[in-house]
Amino acid sequence: MPSDFTWDSWIGTTAALGVAIVVAAAALVVLALVAGLIGRRVPWVRDLARRIRNAMIVTAAVSAVWIALSVTEPAAQDWWPAVSRLFLIATIVTGSWLVAASASFGFERLIDREESALVGPEARRRRTQLLVIHRLVLVTIAVLALGAVLFTFPEMRAVGTSLLASAGIVSIIAGLAAQSILGNLIAGVQVAFTDAIKVGDVVVIQGEWGRIGEINLSYVVVYIWDERRLVVPCSYFTTTPIETWTRRSDKILGTVYLDLDWRVPMDELRAEFARVVEASSAWDGRSLDAVVTDAQGGVVTVRLVMSAKDSGDQWSLRCEVREKMIGWLQREHPEALPRTRVDMGAARDAD
Repeated sequence: MPSDFTWDSWIGTTAALGVAIVVAAAALVVLALVAGLIGRRVPWVRDLARRIRNAMIVTAAVSAVWIALSVTEPAAQDWWPAVSRLFLIATIVTGSWLVAASASFGFERLIDREESALVGPEARRRRTQLLVIHRLVLVTIAVLALGAVLFTFPEMRAVGTSLLASAGIVSIIAGLAAQSILGNLIAGVQVAFTDAIKVGDVVVIQGEWGRIGEINLSYVVVYIWDERRLVVPCSYFTTTPIETWTRRSDKILGTVYLDLDWRVPMDELRAEFARVVEASSAWDGRSLDAVVTDAQGGVVTVRLVMSAKDSGDQWSLRCEVREKMIGWLQREHPEALPRTRVDMGAARDAD
């Protein structure tokens, strides 16, 4: 410790720290009281104050200690510039945390409002776009904070000036080195704003059926029906055809195919099919139909078509119809079940 850092200096520094902390605490209490009063009429203000409380406390504490030390004896010491830089970095980091928390709160409120005001594909589209913008904002805040921290060092300022002077060469090298990464990031923004897919959409990708669970800046997570997770790069959705069942509407038609004997009574089958579908809670009442679509190889192919309000109900309805129609055929018309015919007379003649 330098010889000029006396006991009186310690007392003055401690007093300044105490005053600074008390003032910061008083300011936080006043802000909390004001937020509470306003929150009685505007509930989101109270929610915002609760959300950013920790970040505000840490930011206020760091700033108060930094100010108290900078106006007292430590500011005259040889080691103060290094410590002051640490406080500056801490202030930048905590301030960025405060800004990010506020931004996250705002985006979450926007998403909740859109989901309550809209339904169906439009709600999923807006939610997807807001999620991507939210992540872009958080990444931007983090990059700006990192840049501000680096530029607190004089050496980094010199490096930054040199990089700006040779921006053309650097941009070419960076573009070649990060072509895949940047392409994926751009694809992520493109996926969000071209309405190709949305969070909650039902898709079939590489033979896997599932829902779009997460859309990040560089990859998309598909929640497979059996609880697996398929992670796909965003660029996949801009370069490869995909099958989506909910692009414009959740409503969907389901199909069940039955290969039956030529003796199947179609009129009775249609009546039973209509009875089964109409009795099911998964049917949305839009349409149902039963037609013969093929007749070859000793069997006829009967196509049963039914509608449902979404893919989940469609799956349940198809399984229910398939099971009950097979049971009805077994009980009432076993002659309609598929069979293989062999002409034994032709076989004896051949012998």
